[in-house]
Amino acid sequence: MLKKIMFLFLTAAALTAFAADPTVKKSDSGICHDASSSSYGNTKKFTPFNTIDECVKSGGKLPAGAKAPAAAAADPVKKSDSGICHDKTSPHYEKTKNFTPFSSMDECIKSGGKPPKK
Repeated sequence: MLKKIMFLFLTAAALTAFAADPTVKKSDSGICHDASSSSYGNTKKFTPFNTIDECVKSGGKLPAGAKAPAAAAADPVKKSDSGICHDKTSPHYEKTKNFTPFSSMDECIKSGGKPPKK
């Protein structure tokens, strides 16, 4: 019975993880598609990324006619390994060493991050 419950729980967790589309999809042909790309919805075989910049840095290419991503901010928003988004005003900003950078707090939160407690 315990094995059956564990299997159902793990299956539900896996389905939940794949239910939401990622912010950026790098297709098998190496093209980075975000939601503004006309091919985003059609891209079924892909590697997920949080940002276009991450995708391009991994060796991906922008779709034909797409503009290059804006340069990263001098002080990026840091999404810690625990999923908390720290901007420069956060007291934990300098202490946060393992993080995913984002260009804005809004982008960090849209990726699934949480604002720090005040």
